[in-house]
Amino acid sequence: MSRLGKLPVAVPNGVTVSFADGVLTVTGPKGTLTRTVKEKDVTVQVGDDGVAFAPQNTLKAPALWGTYAAHCRNMIQGVTDGFTKILDIEGVGYRAELKGDTLVLNLGFSHPVEMSVPERVDVTVEKSSITMTGSDIETLGQFAANVRAVRPPEPYKGKGVRYRGEYVIRKQGKKAV
Repeated sequence: MSRLGKLPVAVPNGVTVSFADGVLTVTGPKGTLTRTVKEKDVTVQVGDDGVAFAPQNTLKAPALWGTYAAHCRNMIQGVTDGFTKILDIEGVGYRAELKGDTLVLNLGFSHPVEMSVPERVDVTVEKSSITMTGSDIETLGQFAANVRAVRPPEPYKGKGVRYRGEYVIRKQGKKAV
């Protein structure tokens, strides 16, 4: 049984949560987020004390119960505070620039890599860091992972794109005998 799923999700002032026809909608100062909920596995009740989730008697219900509660918490945090991911670029000649809604990465390949920025993600580029902000944690996280996957940090010199605060295990390399 989910310990966090048992607790109702608190709804702060300025945020509206509604549930109709299997769609959970959260509206706040930073936008509106929606998510479909499998009603045959989880029931959703929106009340004065918050949003309560309860499992049905199905095989997948215990797993989805806490998952939907976590999704609701993330949606509420996204429309109130938002989320931020920061990527750092390390390497000589490695750089990024923003052209309109396209992120152009020069990461040592023979060609620049162009990536279109999703709708709900705002990107700013400063020197060797890329700051991404958005209200939808899934879209933001997937775009950050796609940018990092272009040139992940390598273990010998540490060159590549990494998350801020990510620790890369370094290898020793060749030794002269």
